[in-house]
Amino acid sequence: MPNILTALLMLLGVISFGTFGYMLIEESSFIDSLFMTMITITTIGYGEIFPLSTQGRIFTMVLIVLGVGLIMFLFTRITEEVVEGNLRTMYGRLSMKKKVEGLKDHYIICGFGRIGKVICNLLNEAGTPFVVIESNPVVIHELTELGYLFLEGEAANDDILLKAGVKQAKGLVSVVSSNADNVYITLSARGLNSELYIMARSTGTEGGETKLLRAGASQVISPYYIGACRMAQHILRPTVTDFIDLTIHGGELGLRMEELAISDHGKIVNKSLMDSNIRRDFNLIVVAIKRRHGEMLFNPNPGSMIMPNDTLIVLGDYSMIKALEKIV
Repeated sequence: MPNILTALLMLLGVISFGTFGYMLIEESSFIDSLFMTMITITTIGYGEIFPLSTQGRIFTMVLIVLGVGLIMFLFTRITEEVVEGNLRTMYGRLSMKKKVEGLKDHYIICGFGRIGKVICNLLNEAGTPFVVIESNPVVIHELTELGYLFLEGEAANDDILLKAGVKQAKGLVSVVSSNADNVYITLSARGLNSELYIMARSTGTEGGETKLLRAGASQVISPYYIGACRMAQHILRPTVTDFIDLTIHGGELGLRMEELAISDHGKIVNKSLMDSNIRRDFNLIVVAIKRRHGEMLFNPNPGSMIMPNDTLIVLGDYSMIKALEKIV
């Protein structure tokens, strides 16, 4: 693109050079000189607009060499940009389609608005695979710049959901702007995958959460309600709120609260908390144990057993959490 802009500026210079050159040499009018310059450098060949002197003919030959060469270069660059741009777009779409088709146990994010952007940013930082479904061309350009996997279209469309791998996905998050759209997306996704975990955004309007649950949402979140509660808690219990922020998002203390899934063959499976030596070897606090069927044990005692498919919620240094994750 810079080469094209440079060539256009040079072309403007050649046109100005030819126009004022004819005006000076042949004492012609501005319009006649400009017209003579244009038909010369474009090789249209209407003939001489006014009789040319010997100096005028020499000047015309110089103008032809300069102008025709520049015109050819300019059109060549424009053609290259158009062809290469189309090829890059086609290759990018094919590459994107291939990557999306290869996804498994990923998340489908429907909508890339303010909430969708935050979700995608956090998933990207965590290395969790996801694909975005979006229909706004402006937002599509932003997704391209960010390098996120995406599909262009309506998220409620069955074909788009199938292309996004809804049958192989781990979950779907619907965060488009209206309750009605979220209901349609939830209905479509649930119809295609009855086991899919679906989280839907509610705008907070009366009856919105109920409709989304009826449509098949596994969980309904109202950002406005959560935001209001967060603000109220910060007023009522500022120290507790600050501590929770530190443990969830990290901070000066270096603490994190994470969940770890227990495999069938982990080194601490079928052991009690005391025998697992989590506190001794990793200096981590086990805040809770979530059983396979959903039962939650808060502040478990040292004799609590760690069973296969349990989920440990631990608090401590992030590097130690990652070290524990390798053996569970």
